[in-house]
Amino acid sequence: MRFIYLCLGLFSVLLAGVGIALPLLPTVPFLLLAAFFFARSSERLHNWLLSHATFGPMISDWNEHGAIRLGAKKAATASVAAVFILSVVLQVPIYVLMIQAITLGCVMIFIWTRPSG
Repeated sequence: MRFIYLCLGLFSVLLAGVGIALPLLPTVPFLLLAAFFFARSSERLHNWLLSHATFGPMISDWNEHGAIRLGAKKAATASVAAVFILSVVLQVPIYVLMIQAITLGCVMIFIWTRPSG
């Protein structure tokens, strides 16, 4: 089972890395997932992730306080707005826009109701 958790942790870090380059893919949730998997598979990788200069504080904020930093909230909001605007520009069907609006709206409510780190 440790090997499966390790593979899932590495895959989560990979997706987080892709999320840094692509605004459509979230980074922090994949890092939180990676921390979860590494805690169950590799103490070395778990410690590396928690002590990482950029990602460690975000993970600690979430683990200790359920908090999301203001900069991450703003970046998430900009990404969500970009995705929705792109969908409008590409003239996706109205039912897809409605589903996106509801889903992304719920995501934004969740993010902005968390304490700021």
